[in-house]
Amino acid sequence: MKRDTYILAIETSCDETSMSIIKNGETEVATVVLSQIDIHKNFGGVVPEIASRNHIENITIVLEELLSKASMKIEEITAIGVTYGPGLIGSLLIGVEAAKTISLVTGKPLIPVHHIAGHIYANNLEKRLTFPLIALVVSGGHTELIYMKEDYSFQKIGGTLDDAIGECYDKVAKVIGLEYPGGPKVDKLAHQGNDTYNLPYPLDDKSYNFSFSGIKSAVINLVHNENQRENKINIEDLCTTFQNRVVTVLTKKTMRALKEYNVKNLIVAGGVSANSGLREKLAEECRKEKINLSFPRLNYCTDNAAMIGAAAFFAYKKGIISDLSLNAVATDNLYR
Repeated sequence: MKRDTYILAIETSCDETSMSIIKNGETEVATVVLSQIDIHKNFGGVVPEIASRNHIENITIVLEELLSKASMKIEEITAIGVTYGPGLIGSLLIGVEAAKTISLVTGKPLIPVHHIAGHIYANNLEKRLTFPLIALVVSGGHTELIYMKEDYSFQKIGGTLDDAIGECYDKVAKVIGLEYPGGPKVDKLAHQGNDTYNLPYPLDDKSYNFSFSGIKSAVINLVHNENQRENKINIEDLCTTFQNRVVTVLTKKTMRALKEYNVKNLIVAGGVSANSGLREKLAEECRKEKINLSFPRLNYCTDNAAMIGAAAFFAYKKGIISDLSLNAVATDNLYR
C-alpha cells in the first residue's frame, strides 16, 4: 500500500510568517498565515528589518499552532519544504534556519523551494496540473511567462524588463493616495470608472517581455501635472484606464504564447492573479479559444506556505533535496 507524503512547508520570503502541512502535493491538511500588513501599512510598504524581526518572534508560535490545528506530531511529517529565495534576505533566513533546525532534529529530508515554483503549484491545490501548460506569473516581484512540459520543468519564455506588475500597481496606488497595499484598491476602483485618460500601452510589441516602468511614470507625471494645474483627478477613471492598459497587454501576450506553443492549458499564479480585471479578461479570451484556464483560490494567491508544500512534494519526487548547508538567496533563477 502506497504511503502518503506529508510536507511541512515554511514560507517567510516577505512579510507573512506561514507554515502548512500538505498531503501528496494536493491536499491542504492545515495552514497558518500570520500577516504583518497592519504593521507595514504605517510605512506605506514593507520594511525589511521590521519584517525579519517579526518572523523571529513568531516562527515557533506559528509552528505550534500549525501542529495543533492539524492534530499531528512532527514525527508524522515526511519532509520539510522551505522557500530559500527569492525574496527579502533577512526574512528568508528566518524560514531557512527554522527548516534546517527541524530537519536536523527530526532527521527528515530538507527540500529547497523556489518562491515562483510555489506560486505555480498553488494551482495544484485546486486541481491537478495538466501538461503541457503556460504559466503567467504576476506578483509584486515577478511578471513572467513560463512553459512547462511536465512537473518541475520550467522554461521562461518572457518576463519583465523592469518593474513587476504588482509593484507597478502599488506605486500607482500610492501616487493617487490609496493606502498600502494599494493593488486590490486600484482593481476595485477600476470597475467603477471609465477609460478616459491618455496612458500608453506598456511594451505592446511582438516579444513575450513586459515593461511597466513607462506606464508607472506616465501616471506619476499625469497626476503631478494635473495637481500643478489645480485640476481634480478622477481616481476611478484613472484606475480604469491604467488597469485596462496593463491587462490588455498581459492577456494579449499570454494568448499569443498559448497559440505559438500549441498549448491548451493556462494557469495564472502570484498575488496579482487575484486581480478581478485580469481574471475576467483572461476568462473571456480563454472561452473564445477553448483554453483550459486555472486560477488559485484567492487565499492561495498571496504568499502562503500551502503553495510551498505543494511544490515541495514534486521537488521531493524529483529527488531535489538539500543538506544543511542550504542558504537563503535574495535573487535566484528558477530556470537553471
